[in-house]
Amino acid sequence: MPRFSRAALWRRGLAALAMAVSCSVGAAGFPDHPITVVVPYPPGGAADLFGRAIANALQGSLKSTAVVENRPGAGGNIGMAYVARSKPDGYTLGLGTIGTQSINQFLYANMPFDPERDLVPIALVSVTPNVLAVSAKSPYKTLQDVIAAARDTRGKKMSYASPGIGSSVHLTGAYFASVAHLDLLHVPFKGTSASLPAVAGGQVDLLFDNLPGALAQIKDGSLVRGIAVTSLQRNPSVPDLPTFAESGLPGFDVTAWFALYAPHGTPAAVVDRLIAAAREGLKAPEVAASFATMGAQPGTLFGDDLAAFERTERQKWGAVVKQQGITAQ
Repeated sequence: MPRFSRAALWRRGLAALAMAVSCSVGAAGFPDHPITVVVPYPPGGAADLFGRAIANALQGSLKSTAVVENRPGAGGNIGMAYVARSKPDGYTLGLGTIGTQSINQFLYANMPFDPERDLVPIALVSVTPNVLAVSAKSPYKTLQDVIAAARDTRGKKMSYASPGIGSSVHLTGAYFASVAHLDLLHVPFKGTSASLPAVAGGQVDLLFDNLPGALAQIKDGSLVRGIAVTSLQRNPSVPDLPTFAESGLPGFDVTAWFALYAPHGTPAAVVDRLIAAAREGLKAPEVAASFATMGAQPGTLFGDDLAAFERTERQKWGAVVKQQGITAQ
């Protein structure tokens, strides 16, 4: 064991004490300037809406401004990598998703960050099911109709549309195929604005989408018909739509989710303050009411509980990606 002089040990002790005091003071005064919430997707989508919702929810408890900054690209990896590399002081946060935190690491050969090691879970912001829909002119009325037709292909695979390769919606379709023992053809599009018309027009058989993206069209019913939601319980915004579990696939439970993260190394006191602020903001009745209009619900997991949930999600989606041989393109 190396020997240190009494003076050297004294200096080291002073340095440690100074660092502890600095962190304590920083946490005590947090926040003293605006917080940035990075959304790793373009403006206007579900992630952007939930990012702005949590930024707004934080402001009341923290008594500080929180602004949103969109940094899209590479399935959300660019924005979350930026957060992971940011100064760990609590002033730069990121809105991670089921994709950035549980799926992308199995799709991309060169991930720019480690979602478990480089980011600290703060709060599950919102949860929403995915939904299966068909053209309003389709003969399929139930999930069992779809499964039966997919098994009786007569040489032609049943096709399903998603907003893109590697998206959580794509993986939901792949998971459905795996669980129901089907061989489906995935047809990727650049967003719901392109995939939904293709299904409505009959060019593709099935549509998988986040419920918020298809909710208005499903409620209208003139272009597409909802078949079932992927969550374990029915969604209050479409109470007449059964779940996959009710429809013959017991235990089927898939939700899209959005959560708030800080860079690794953020002081524990700051993390605790952020968790408390998020917890308070998300339980506000107006937040629940706003999310309900999008078919979503506020999250109820924070800190270590969110981290445990993520580990379960990674196990599920890692297995699906490997089994289906899916890669990002």
